Amino acid sequence: MPMQSDANNAPDKNANLSELREVSVPYRAAKFREQSSPYAALADEIYRERVIRARGTPPEEKFLAGEELFEYACQITLAGIRNQNLEFSEEDCRRELNRRLELRKRMEMRR
Repeated sequence: MPMQSDANNAPDKNANLSELREVSVPYRAAKFREQSSPYAALADEIYRERVIRARGTPPEEKFLAGEELFEYACQITLAGIRNQNLEFSEEDCRRELNRRLELRKRMEMRR
């Protein structure tokens, strides 16, 4: 795959977009593609565009996005802990979040 460069000799992010667009990216499983819906083609196209955009994202951006998603998930979990335990202080909520994260880690290690 030839890469185009700009004046700084950095790879052009859009150089391979046309090649990526030619790759098939089915959104729905084959058995569901036969079921027609007025929104099916639109859903497939939106999904395809998201996959193409993700494929063109540099690895360092993907890495940072993972951290952002983890932080976001922790904030949602903290909100749930607060809602379930109205008597908890902020410190108690954080302690419970850490307990749940440790539990998750132990469960993964058992696999």
